[in-house]
Amino acid sequence: MSLAEKILNGDVRSAARLMRDIDDGMASATAELKTLYPHTGKAFIIGITGPPGAGKSTLTDKVIEAYRKKDKTVAVVAIDPTSPFTGGAILGDRIRMNRHASDDGVFIRSLGTRGHLGGLSNSTNDIVNVFDAMGWEIIIVETVGVGQDEVDIVRTAHTSIVVSVPGLGDDIQAIKAGILEIGDVFVVNKADRPDADRTVRDLEVMIEMNHPPEGEWWPPVIKTVAARHDGIDELIEKIEAHRNYLIQSGKLARFEENKSATHFTELLKDGLFRQVYTRLHADDRLARTIQAIAKREVDPYSAVEEILKHNLK
Repeated sequence: MSLAEKILNGDVRSAARLMRDIDDGMASATAELKTLYPHTGKAFIIGITGPPGAGKSTLTDKVIEAYRKKDKTVAVVAIDPTSPFTGGAILGDRIRMNRHASDDGVFIRSLGTRGHLGGLSNSTNDIVNVFDAMGWEIIIVETVGVGQDEVDIVRTAHTSIVVSVPGLGDDIQAIKAGILEIGDVFVVNKADRPDADRTVRDLEVMIEMNHPPEGEWWPPVIKTVAARHDGIDELIEKIEAHRNYLIQSGKLARFEENKSATHFTELLKDGLFRQVYTRLHADDRLARTIQAIAKREVDPYSAVEEILKHNLK
């Protein structure tokens, strides 16, 4: 059996091996991803992002616990800074979530950024697809600590949680430029600190200034003390409310198309993007291909190969 077939049968070791090959950029991983892609699109993906020191890993740990109490399987892609010595991930996130190591309903994979900007690793989306095809119900992507414009998570997660803490001085200013626009739920963690209420008010004012249109999702601001589990139940309620909003409003299908467009484009860049993109845009083939990918009629890897074959002599 191929790695992909074993993964579809629930083999955790095969999944770990393929994830390693993906992160190492092994060409053989693409064939396995092609097989897995038609089986994706079922998991609910939660992104957790915010500045360094906001308590993202502790919050992630509590969200895992909450969904396990609901009997949901949970996979985590934890993006860590890259070690300057080994090139691998500095496994701070896995250490903080270590208590879930013996739970068969939890799978935690740490990735190093390897110099990639945007808060994610280059291989994040492919590894999310491996988890998705394998049947994990909830996939949490925790980004490395981010600043103003590292907002790649919005193209990966159905629900993006932006974590802040009081007392970081200009941390509210830091999220104005980019992260404010991508948050579906805002969390003020470590809310037992002074000025927590002020941080909440500042966020609510900025959301009000952004003023989502009538009928659109209005991002809530929640106070938590993740280390004590305070506010976690309310956070889960808001995550599920946003999930229901996406489904009922039809925005989930639009998100999948946008996500497919982004993934396809990144692969296309790897395949001599500059030489073929103009031609694809000119004859409308790009839009048709993206629609086919979003409907799972074709996987993005085969689509790129077909386009390259017809456009490169």
